[in-house]
Amino acid sequence: MLLAALLLLLYRLEIEQRVFYPWDYDELISQTAQDYDVSNALLRGLVLTESSFNPRAVSSVGARGLTQIMPETFEWLQGKTGEDLPLDALFEPEVNLRYGALLLRTLLDEFGETETALAAYHAGRGRVNQWLRDPGISLDGYRLDHIPSNDTRHYVNKVMKAYGKYEEFIRERLHH
Repeated sequence: MLLAALLLLLYRLEIEQRVFYPWDYDELISQTAQDYDVSNALLRGLVLTESSFNPRAVSSVGARGLTQIMPETFEWLQGKTGEDLPLDALFEPEVNLRYGALLLRTLLDEFGETETALAAYHAGRGRVNQWLRDPGISLDGYRLDHIPSNDTRHYVNKVMKAYGKYEEFIRERLHH
């Protein structure tokens, strides 16, 4: 009876993982995360939140691909890489993940804190820098004590939840 209950629990966890936390592009995400020194679980959580792993996703404001890169951001990042790719390259998983990871790494380096970097990924660097200068939002000018935008606060919470789940699943994979 105990064995059956344990097997049922493991099966339910496997279903939860596959349905709610997919592993699409597993090797590509793992390699890209390693290449850009970004947490594998964080990059997966970002992709899940941004596009639900749909490489053809386009947002209402024009963000594209797995990591939902805006055209202007793509141009700005290409200035850093020296590449000159067409906008449609953002629909290629390898290109989109590379640029999403580069943006995430850039924001993590700039802001030094995951939740603040995610807020900047969603709301923009300029807006987050503005928030950090407001003592009603950030007491130390480094960490956001309160995210004033409901959309951005929801986004950060959603990515962080997925990040935590993927970290849990990655730990389980390493132990099996």
